[in-house]
Order: sequence, then C-alpha cells, then structure tokens
Amino acid sequence: MARAKRESFAPDLVALARVARALSHPGRLHILGVLAARRGCVCGDVVVASPLAQSTVSQHLKELKAAGLVRGEVEGPRTCYCLDEAALAAAGRDFARLFTGLLAGGQPQED
Repeated sequence: MARAKRESFAPDLVALARVARALSHPGRLHILGVLAARRGCVCGDVVVASPLAQSTVSQHLKELKAAGLVRGEVEGPRTCYCLDEAALAAAGRDFARLFTGLLAGGQPQED
C-alpha cells in the first residue's frame, strides 16, 4: 500500500496530527496531568508521580516536547519540564475546529 506524503497535506493538519500522536499514549496524558497539577516547572517529581520507569518517562517527555506541548529547561544536571499553556490552548482550538468541521459533514477545516 502506498503511503501518503505529509507534504501533500496542509501544514496545520500535519501539525495537529503530530500533537494527536503525542497525545495517543496514556502515559503521556498522565505526565501532562502531573505537570498541570504542579503549575510550574517540575524536575524529578514526574518520575515519582508516575508508575513508569525513569527512562520511559524521559522518552515520553521527549515526545511531548517535540510536539510542542511541554518546555524543558536545563537547570544544572537536571532538565525541568512545564506545560506550554499557549500550545495546549492552540491545540484545543485546533481540535475543536477539526471536530466541528467533521461533524458538519465536511473536510477538516484549515486555517
């Protein structure tokens, strides 16, 4: 089966798909919840608050950061993570626009 090239799609749909992929794992959703509950940058507490191994949490944080949902800043030997609230708000609006367009029976709405 042939694979569609990402370049064939609107950039906003490609970006939204990247966010959807980052949100597609329950461990990542849990990590977002931990970061949201802390309301600030979190260093090692993410692992303590998670049923996942440190290496797994690190991989999930890497995915969330690549999708732009979290920011990470190096503080000495540690990296501290926090939500990118503007990116989360934008993703919420983009998903709402997508679902509204789909429910209206049309193609996903593009900017």
